[in-house]
Amino acid sequence: MNLSGKTAIITGATSGIGKATAKALHHAGVRVVVTGRNEGRVLTVAKELDGASYLVGDIADAEVPKKLIERALTDYGSCEIVINNAGIIHNGPIEKIDIDKVCEMVRINVEAAFRMAYTAVKHFVSMDRGHLINISSVLGTKVRVYTGAYSGTKYAIEALSEALRIELARTPVQVTCIQPGLVMTELHREFPVHPKEPMKIDRPLVPQDIAEAVMFALTRPEHVTIPTLMVLPKDHKT
Repeated sequence: MNLSGKTAIITGATSGIGKATAKALHHAGVRVVVTGRNEGRVLTVAKELDGASYLVGDIADAEVPKKLIERALTDYGSCEIVINNAGIIHNGPIEKIDIDKVCEMVRINVEAAFRMAYTAVKHFVSMDRGHLINISSVLGTKVRVYTGAYSGTKYAIEALSEALRIELARTPVQVTCIQPGLVMTELHREFPVHPKEPMKIDRPLVPQDIAEAVMFALTRPEHVTIPTLMVLPKDHKT
């Protein structure tokens, strides 16, 4: 499918997977709306994308998903794609984990992601077209020690994605869940030891790898659906 002329919203677009996906979509002729909390970063990304539309805001703000759809419609007249990407991570052993940070993670990874997902599919149903891509994780399919809370947020995304896919199966609206393995982004910047060390992954994924997976899912023929797409580093074992 040719994506040129379509409009996409990308949350968490100022770094990592979001930024790489925004660039890939822009390169394919998609009109993009980028969003993030850091105004300087949002403006920089928008400038790099030839003056793309943008919205500075916290995705945990209940009004932001609606404002994003409105921004796309105001600036471009349509919205056919939403990349539901914004997320954070907080892990740790029982005796050290910060419960307040866990709850903040749940608000962003679950509450805000659910709000964006439902806002998007309601719009898509009203227009009788559209594709929602939820960025999940391989940890939405398994758990490891210390990762229970983060995995739980991604299991929630997996459950919602599958339920929406089934509900929308006989409509032109598509729902896809991308499940990255370890990707070199800022997500782990506060970790004292990067996960690639204990996991013995010499060559983790890069954001462009996930952007290419997103593009693959978006460009299948209309009769093809990609419910889930897992992308792992070659060294990934468990």
